[in-house]
Amino acid sequence: MTIYNSKEWFKSVFYIHKSDTFRKLVPYLVLMALLSWGIAYLELEYLKLSEKSWLRNINMVHNLLGFALSLLLVFRTNTAYDRWWEARRQWGTLTNTCRSLAIKLDAFLPRADKASRHFFRKSIPLFSQTLFSFLRSDYTTFMLDTADHPELDLEKKHGPNQVTSMIFRQVTELYQAGKISGEQLIVLNNELQSLTDVAGACERIKNTPIPYSYSSFIKKFIVVYVFTLPIGFVFSMGYFVIAAVPFVFYVLASLELIAESIENPFGTDPDDLPLEQMVLNMRKHIQEVLHA
Repeated sequence: MTIYNSKEWFKSVFYIHKSDTFRKLVPYLVLMALLSWGIAYLELEYLKLSEKSWLRNINMVHNLLGFALSLLLVFRTNTAYDRWWEARRQWGTLTNTCRSLAIKLDAFLPRADKASRHFFRKSIPLFSQTLFSFLRSDYTTFMLDTADHPELDLEKKHGPNQVTSMIFRQVTELYQAGKISGEQLIVLNNELQSLTDVAGACERIKNTPIPYSYSSFIKKFIVVYVFTLPIGFVFSMGYFVIAAVPFVFYVLASLELIAESIENPFGTDPDDLPLEQMVLNMRKHIQEVLHA
């Protein structure tokens, strides 16, 4: 995740960073400029159409559809950001849960029980590390796919569940050994349940992308909308459509690319969540609490 100063305008405007949509759209912008030039030349120089041509009225269609396209793009970006923010909330919950679990275990466990302290000092951060690796893997991408994927070991065990089960078994053994009371076991059970809830919520975000038909329709809508722009605008703008049409395409396509970038917050893009640093922070804080 890129850390930046939101109040710094100059760098945001003139610096083209790795995730900037302009980098990805350069070939398409050149194509749109060539297409616009070709249509303008065809209508003005070859066909010599005048402003009385019926083609100039095609702009009325763009005016009508522009509002619908703007609504679709706003909904698209808002939905993608909701997924990103929900993922950030879940990992914030995971951070608080791991800290609370470590603090409570530190209070419940005797100072002399170094073995149990060492176990939880290692196993609690292991859950966040395992969940991080699980969300980054292709395993979660194809969990709900009905097609066969022989290149992936989809029969392997669920890592986060295995770690949670290991921690719960250890807590149960402490209760059976009389090292923690029944009331303390209930308190710890709430924290352990929260770990499973966070893992399930993250899987839901990762495994349920925006419906394909919706995403595909927006892309087709943008392409058809922009490809037909120069046909009518050439009568009022002339060869200026060579610059105007690519700019319109840049704005519309950038919104779709931004939505694509943030709808999967567990990836490695500059806009994705800094899961590596969050995992390291959790390990550091838990080790500080559960010192031997």
